[in-house]
Amino acid sequence: MAKELHKKLKSLREKSHFSQGYIANKLNISRPTYIQIESGERELTISEAGTLAKIFDMSLADFIVGKESAKLVVRIKGKKEPVRINTSEIRINIPQEKANKFEQVLLYILAKIGGKPNIGQTVLYKLLYFIDFDYYEKFEEQLIGAKYMKNTHGPTPIMFAKIIDRLEKGQKVEKVKSKFYKYEQTKYLVNPDKPLDLSALSAQELAHIDWEIARLGDMTATQISALSHIDTPWVAAGDRESLEYEHVFYRPEETSIRQYEEL
Repeated sequence: MAKELHKKLKSLREKSHFSQGYIANKLNISRPTYIQIESGERELTISEAGTLAKIFDMSLADFIVGKESAKLVVRIKGKKEPVRINTSEIRINIPQEKANKFEQVLLYILAKIGGKPNIGQTVLYKLLYFIDFDYYEKFEEQLIGAKYMKNTHGPTPIMFAKIIDRLEKGQKVEKVKSKFYKYEQTKYLVNPDKPLDLSALSAQELAHIDWEIARLGDMTATQISALSHIDTPWVAAGDRESLEYEHVFYRPEETSIRQYEEL
């Protein structure tokens, strides 16, 4: 849950003049249970968050990250489309791109599994995404902290093109075209004559990357893309919008990697 979201929920309810009983009924829970949510003693489920977002006429993404009145919708009689007035936005977290760490993580992945037949550009995108977002869920700290955009085939690291171009020009990687079964793919092979610099990565970060490679490194592009498509950060984002790191705390069981204590 985004920090202090329960306080934002209470504020939204009071400004809308809804009773606790009314919201509880909409969520199909008891009023005492709803009071626990507002007091921060109980987490919301994704389904409940979606219902609340609809009640307050907000996007799920805005509601989850705690943006109160990020978009004010004014409906004018006779107009087919609402007029939207943008007000100030509250960002819980702004990822800081770390190009040096991005480069080292990418080279480390390629050095370990880049030669495997399934490791094309699409799989690399998703590996980087899960490495970044899983680390944030587990440790509440950023590993790379890169920005990822929602595309049809899943999260796309915005920095990838720039970093891979720099690596190619520095002759650290070579781009090759290949086929994986009947599908065309772009692969990147590490130059074995270039030393691998991992100075920006801690032992904990390297252990995390190894863990992700072990569990995801054999997936095809189709399989790992499908996994990313059920992950809350991708689900909550609009098309071509950036994915929010804070959404990892609303993940479904299939993608959540952190052991949460039962409330």
